[in-house]
Amino acid sequence: MCVEELGCCGAYCKTCPVFAEQLCKGCKIGYKTGERDLAKAKCKMKVCCIGRDYNSCAECELFATCTVLQEFLGKNGYKYQKYRQALEFIRKQGYAQFIAIADQWIRQYGKYE
Repeated sequence: MCVEELGCCGAYCKTCPVFAEQLCKGCKIGYKTGERDLAKAKCKMKVCCIGRDYNSCAECELFATCTVLQEFLGKNGYKYQKYRQALEFIRKQGYAQFIAIADQWIRQYGKYE
């Protein structure tokens, strides 16, 4: 199971067309190897998640009260609802079940059927 291609926010980079075209490095790739410097990251959510060595924000005990996460997930737009759904699914069902479903998607989010 590879969670490296799962964004801290719940986006599944592996099936994202922009990621597939190598126009985006994804949320986490390169930080553990030192190719990218976390101190230069602008995303507060990413800095917190990777800094705590979480695979995603779904692991955080402050999930429901984190202002950074809740502001991000509260933005207008379908994708933010789907990212929230992904994180909540992971919290309940785990990464293995999430990835088994997400590997079938054609973008960074999808259905859970």
